[in-house]
Amino acid sequence: MKIRFYNARILTMEKNRPVFQGEVWVQDGKILRVLDAEDSADREQGIVGREQGIAGMVQGIAGNVQNGIGTELDDARAEDESERERQARGRQPMQTWDEQVDCRGDLLLPGFKDAHTHSGMTFLRSMADDLPLQEWLQERVFPLEARLRGEDIYHLTRLAVLEYLTSGITSIFDMYLDTDAAAQACLEMGMRCVLVSGLNNFTSSLQEVEEDYVKWNHADPLISYKLGFHAEYTCSEELLKGMAGLAGRLEAPVYTHLAETRREVAECVSRYGRTPAAYLASLGLFDHGGGGYHCVHMSREDLDIFREKGLFVITNPASNLKLASGIAPIAQFDKLGIPVAIGTDGPASNNCLDMFREMFLVTGLSKLREEDASSMDGEKVLHMAICSGARAMGLENCDVLAPGKEADLILIDLHQPNMQPLHNLVKNLVYSGSKSNVRLTMIHGRILYQDGVFRIGTDPEEIYEKCAGIVKRLMTEP
Repeated sequence: MKIRFYNARILTMEKNRPVFQGEVWVQDGKILRVLDAEDSADREQGIVGREQGIAGMVQGIAGNVQNGIGTELDDARAEDESERERQARGRQPMQTWDEQVDCRGDLLLPGFKDAHTHSGMTFLRSMADDLPLQEWLQERVFPLEARLRGEDIYHLTRLAVLEYLTSGITSIFDMYLDTDAAAQACLEMGMRCVLVSGLNNFTSSLQEVEEDYVKWNHADPLISYKLGFHAEYTCSEELLKGMAGLAGRLEAPVYTHLAETRREVAECVSRYGRTPAAYLASLGLFDHGGGGYHCVHMSREDLDIFREKGLFVITNPASNLKLASGIAPIAQFDKLGIPVAIGTDGPASNNCLDMFREMFLVTGLSKLREEDASSMDGEKVLHMAICSGARAMGLENCDVLAPGKEADLILIDLHQPNMQPLHNLVKNLVYSGSKSNVRLTMIHGRILYQDGVFRIGTDPEEIYEKCAGIVKRLMTEP
């Protein structure tokens, strides 16, 4: 497929490159070209010049035929002269497109990377609310999850994907109970997914994790797999040491829920005499990188460990607020050079899979925590939501709009009141943007959502109906 986006404002997210006007060409899932307005104008002139040249060549050939001159020789000469003229003028050859999108002056940029998700938990949306984390998990989440079937997770993940697309999310970092079901759902709907194992004492095994690692890192360009475990408090020391050994053998990064609540940290200190970050690092779990989800209650030693080992913090502000877990020290991470990515967490602890809301909360809560309105700039937060997220997930080819990169991009509608006036488009995105501004979401060169319509080959109403049936069964069966 060859798709042309034209008449666009473009934010590539490349360092020191401001918004400019131009167009983006996409071919076979990759970005072919990113043209500024001058390049685009040259291209149009080149097409006109080539068309005029072809018309002149045709007239010349017709005259040659009438004069009895050999047409094949003249045709070759005319084409050669046209090609030399095009190269001399630096113009582009005429293109044919499978689809062209008039952006109408709206903003093209890379899609958001939701760096912490539990997609299959859509069945718990607004059904396990207003409880502290441990009670929320033990009394509501775990009992209902025990009734889930693999087929359920497939359908529930599809519901989450619909929401991701409306929020301009083009990649997810997904930890849940059945990786095969989640992967199948994402593949069928065109969502880019980095699976991460949620290993714990009750589900999965080290053998299954290794099998999934091999399987899903070679199955499809849309799917990859990272090592992980649910949390220190749901894993025995033996299991954690086994994961450390696997990570060492594979030389692979490891990800986990970390320092989400004060209670979690205190109980780990009581068990092992160390904070979760220090304890896990002592086992060698972070020797090849990785990161932690949440990282709300971090000691100075924890921060030093993250900085020295190059670990990622993946912050989830809406979930932390709803569960009253606390406010992560994002400004401190930034000052120490610790990379931060952003996730929504699952639709049970957050309810809303919306990266616009997360971006606003990252900067707003940091300002509040530090009592400093300048503590977290909106431009840094957008970088966290796109570039840093891509790198945390191992998706280095999805971080910016540039030739050869993955065609994972979104189109933001600027012709709405919340985006006017256009003083600073980046700040508009972070401080006033919303899901309603997402005109289009493309992943791997496929337009999956456009102007309120899903292009996924399935009627969304069928997905809603299926998920409603699953919830009804879970709530009524003994």
